[in-house]
Amino acid sequence: MISEKGLLRLTILFAVLCWLSLVLADLFLLFAEINEANAGITQEIPQLLLSLYIIFVYFFFKIRIQKAESINFIDLLWHVFSTGLIVSLVQLAVSLFFYLLSDSKLMQNPLMVNFFYHINLGAVIIFLVSTFIVWKRLILYQKNKRLLIIWQIFEYSLLASLLYSFFQTNAQQWLFNGLLGIFILYGLVLSFNLKWIAYLNFKQKWRSILLLALVILYLYYFINNLFGFSQEFNLVMDLLDNVYILSIAGFIFIYALISILVILFNLPTSSVFEQKISEVLNFQRLSQSIQKGDSENQVYDVLLESSNNAVFSTSAWLEIYQDDEPIDILKSDITDLKITQVRKSIQDSGIYAYLNKHKNNNFKKDLNLNKLATNLNDPDYGSVLVMPLIIQDRQIGLLVLLKDVSDGFNKEMIDIISSFVNQACISIENFELLTEALINERYKEELKIASRVQKSLLPHSLISDTEFEMHAFYESADEVGGDYYDFFKTAAHKTAVIIGDVSGKGTSASFNMSQMKGVFHSLVQFDLDSKSFFTKANHALSHCLEKTSFITAAYYIINSQEKSISFSRAGHCPGLFYCKKEKKAEYFHNKGMGLGIVRNDSFEEFIDINKIHYSSGDILFLYTDGIIEATNSEGEEFGYDRLSSYLEGNSEKNPKEIQDGLIKYLYDFIGSENLEDDYTALIIRFL
Repeated sequence: MISEKGLLRLTILFAVLCWLSLVLADLFLLFAEINEANAGITQEIPQLLLSLYIIFVYFFFKIRIQKAESINFIDLLWHVFSTGLIVSLVQLAVSLFFYLLSDSKLMQNPLMVNFFYHINLGAVIIFLVSTFIVWKRLILYQKNKRLLIIWQIFEYSLLASLLYSFFQTNAQQWLFNGLLGIFILYGLVLSFNLKWIAYLNFKQKWRSILLLALVILYLYYFINNLFGFSQEFNLVMDLLDNVYILSIAGFIFIYALISILVILFNLPTSSVFEQKISEVLNFQRLSQSIQKGDSENQVYDVLLESSNNAVFSTSAWLEIYQDDEPIDILKSDITDLKITQVRKSIQDSGIYAYLNKHKNNNFKKDLNLNKLATNLNDPDYGSVLVMPLIIQDRQIGLLVLLKDVSDGFNKEMIDIISSFVNQACISIENFELLTEALINERYKEELKIASRVQKSLLPHSLISDTEFEMHAFYESADEVGGDYYDFFKTAAHKTAVIIGDVSGKGTSASFNMSQMKGVFHSLVQFDLDSKSFFTKANHALSHCLEKTSFITAAYYIINSQEKSISFSRAGHCPGLFYCKKEKKAEYFHNKGMGLGIVRNDSFEEFIDINKIHYSSGDILFLYTDGIIEATNSEGEEFGYDRLSSYLEGNSEKNPKEIQDGLIKYLYDFIGSENLEDDYTALIIRFL
């Protein structure tokens, strides 16, 4: 396929060839007429060549002008002006040539006269056709289907009128005038499609008027020049006898004239239209500020600038609040000293009192915007508009606009500023929500890290040897929790086991849990009895726990040589022991107080040591209060009885199976897997 550039070159080539052929054909006919010889060609040949020349010029400009969608209106008019200027220079050069050689025999030669006329003819057709295509672009701006059909009828009818030249006779002059009148009226109807004018600013409208006026001058000069040739010389082909050329010339004149008149009528409203466009653009800047990644300060800057420009205020400032206190002031054409003076005038006007009155109510809903604008008793400013910036009944700022005339702010201006302020508040609120979301996301990520760290503090593997097997379960209600369990072999036949629960939840409980682990691993190596262990642990933790925090724990020492368990309880849930021989599960109800509650030497008085012996098949079940206190939808707790009954009914299972069954039983009881507290269980089955 031929490219667009190739088509342009072909149309230029064929247009030039047609023009040269037209010149040769006309001059040959003229020469034969002068010498009373038979030319051997008919009069229709030049008409055909002229029509082909017009068609190729038409397609050249149609491709060239209509291909560039980005060309604006002024550029299109400038294209017409520049084309007309070139054609004018060509005609001036021809006129100068005739003037300089007016007395010579050369200028009296019909062949020479007709040759230069054909130069004018070709140049004028270029101007008329190119301008016609530009008018088409302007008329079809924001086109609809109906307008497009009307235009196509007009355009193709004009092209079809080229056929008329092959058949015109003196008897058909009425048909010529009728076609010309129809095309002129049709063009007049189309000339009222001027939507493009509404999008010109004030300066562009004046430039358009100038360029359109030059188009009319060009047209007058070209037609007058052709008319002069027609009157003064004997021409083989007269352009003024072509219905197509006269029709588009008339259409170009009508459209240019109507455009000038409409632009002149629109000049007084240009400033209003430009102001509305500016308001829309400023509103768009505010609405898109969050999407572009601007900061809150940039939104405030845009708000101050946009509001200032929208109402043509003399001066302005914007107060930015935090916790109802100004933390920053953005200024426009006003000093700090003058702001202090104007504030006093605003205070006297009663606007501040009106705003303060509504602060404790529905701030945004109850405000009467018309009461936010008033006249001022100030030597420099005659009126003021005060607009609060409100987010969810919370004032984040105050916009103050000033004018040097009284009654400077009408209702429309107040509504505009209110819209700007509302949009700015939405952007600021979005920033706050986005910032909060980022903080929450970062917090969640930190909690995930803390959760991984906390789980790493718990044993990765538990003991399973010839004496007993152990299994544990841990699930926190939040990302991190305060439950803790651990073990340590203090000797070949002795194992220390601890389970604990830190008061509170979340990160603080997790932090205290890590301290408990440090204390455990520091003291367990000394092979202390359970009471001594808790006494020293309480002393250590009393120096690092907050006064409102404490830790409950139970400490067990398993002696596989004696087959005994020595244990103490520091306020923790009583351990559950299942005796296989008696087929019964019972709780250890020894006394004990949580670590960190009593922070002196009297703590050991609240701790007891107990000791029991175990046999093969016995089970030690340790847990935290999250399991016992788990509540169903009716407010009923899981409780001690259900736990002991479950252990008795599943005593033949291994620790892993006991744990899996218990968790399922627990979730079925509460009706969901949403935890209200941390769940921890440590199951030891003696072999």
